[in-house]
Amino acid sequence: MTFRPPLIDLGPADAAHLEWARRIAHAGWGQVHPNPMVGCVLVNDDKVVGEGYHEVFGGPHAEIVALEQALSRAEGATAYVSLEPCNHHGKTPPCAQALVDAGVKRVVFGARDPGATSGGGGETMRAAGVEVVGPVWDEGTARAENPAFFHAARHDRPFLALKLAMSLDARIAAAPGERTRITGAEAEREVHRIRTGFGAVMVGQGTVMVDDPKLTPRLVPSGREPIRRILLLPEADLQHDAAVLEDIERHPVHVFCLDSTSEAALERLEATGVHVHPVPADPKHDGLVDLRAVLSRCHELGIDAVLCEGGADLAANLLRQGLVDRLYLLVAPRALGGAGLPAFAEDADEVTWDGYLPACPPAAVGSDTLITLDRSAD
Repeated sequence: MTFRPPLIDLGPADAAHLEWARRIAHAGWGQVHPNPMVGCVLVNDDKVVGEGYHEVFGGPHAEIVALEQALSRAEGATAYVSLEPCNHHGKTPPCAQALVDAGVKRVVFGARDPGATSGGGGETMRAAGVEVVGPVWDEGTARAENPAFFHAARHDRPFLALKLAMSLDARIAAAPGERTRITGAEAEREVHRIRTGFGAVMVGQGTVMVDDPKLTPRLVPSGREPIRRILLLPEADLQHDAAVLEDIERHPVHVFCLDSTSEAALERLEATGVHVHPVPADPKHDGLVDLRAVLSRCHELGIDAVLCEGGADLAANLLRQGLVDRLYLLVAPRALGGAGLPAFAEDADEVTWDGYLPACPPAAVGSDTLITLDRSAD
């Protein structure tokens, strides 16, 4: 799971069932946004009598799916849930009360629900006489499972993840301005899967010019919602035949430019069908947009999670300002040498790296390796 010790030491059976609840929860990635991924396993007389996960936004929660499987066998069972059962009437009734009504005698949950209205399910069940064990996981482990959900409970800006594909010597291109494929087909498919869990994908001007990306999840089943594409183009300069414009009706494009941009340039850009957002300049870097203003506007647009896919200067600027909450580093087993474009700008040594910890063990993706790091909570 993660490298962090649990808050509560469980016996082998409890630990195994809770781990399985965590694993099956991940099947909801990209489908339940902005809700959290949740898995539930019901065990009675040492036998699994029901299991399920939150499959789609607005649909039954994991506990309800498991209870519907178990039926009468839920009475006297233990429920293992990756997230504390919810305690409020939203699109579905409260799961805490549903477990009580089904006669579940014991509940083990991994993460505490941080919601002001949805939290507190553990206390509701305890008050009804159910034995409740949890939260089992510490805050870092809990956030690693549903980072955007936990981030939204504490911040008024979107959760921001930075993805970089790099060589072993930390290069993202063979040379500046040269389009270079670093990782393999499996890694590309994984990036498309990751995209489905975010409300928007963001890139800077250099990436738009060099890579001409589409920024859509074409290689995997599409998520529940369209993905908005965010382009940071200070001078509002976008080619009329840019690939990102091909499916603009399905996946909207939002361009952030400097508020000093001429009206004529803004009108030309708006004529392509994109949404244009003039923002102030970065107070420390002339010619760049203010990233905090960009994220503030994204929050106003209802975007709760943004995946940034480069390039190097944008990545370094986001890191310098402490705006990166998660790092996805795809490392290929190759070196590009001194002529290669560094993954991070020269002044990236200003970044405080101590706050980043592994969110999960490194994972093999084809011949490449995915390293996922989360920044400690503010």
